[in-house]
Amino acid sequence: MEILKVENLNKTYKSGTIEVKALDNISFSVEKGDFVAIVGSSGSGKSTLLHILGGVDRPTSGKVYLNGKDVYKLNENNLAIFRRREVGLIYQFYNLIPILNVKENITLPVLLDGKKPDTKYLNEIIHTLGLDNRVNHLPNELSGGQQQRVSIGRALMNHPALLLADEPTGNLDSKASSEIMELLQVSNEKYNQTIIMITHDKNLAINAKRIITINDGKIISDERVN
Repeated sequence: MEILKVENLNKTYKSGTIEVKALDNISFSVEKGDFVAIVGSSGSGKSTLLHILGGVDRPTSGKVYLNGKDVYKLNENNLAIFRRREVGLIYQFYNLIPILNVKENITLPVLLDGKKPDTKYLNEIIHTLGLDNRVNHLPNELSGGQQQRVSIGRALMNHPALLLADEPTGNLDSKASSEIMELLQVSNEKYNQTIIMITHDKNLAINAKRIITINDGKIISDERVN
């Protein structure tokens, strides 16, 4: 079942009289439960694409549909609700709230949405992430790999339609990077979570099921690897 559809997406930035085309007529679709890696060098447009897919930045032209909904027909208030409910974001630098413990950071998106956390699902996530003995720890009491596990838990807590990972291992050593990739694969397989991961590292990309390569704002290849 198609969960994401991108049609003729363009993004142009202006700097004085100069126009820079970050995305150039990009189109693709993603099936529910797929794990897609978007690969490209710095400046290729991959991060711009991720931000537009997540409702963080608006395209200059083109369409993004998630679960059949035209994302950029939403007003700002509904777009904020869309980001909170439909998209889980994992960043390179974790973006955890320093005064909240592990459990509080993970449940934050649910609480912000005015809902009561599903205790059973929360405990399952914490156990899957190997954080059972860290639930009352603050971010500064955790390793980088553990902090990224918390950010994965936070992204999964609201059962998002789409999980977006922006260079999720970019700030980690090789051992922690391997563990985070394994956890992303587990969330994809165990929860049938649809994932789009941005990376410049092709060795990480092969952990996905499909690799889309971008250069100069254009898709230059799209291949299934698993």
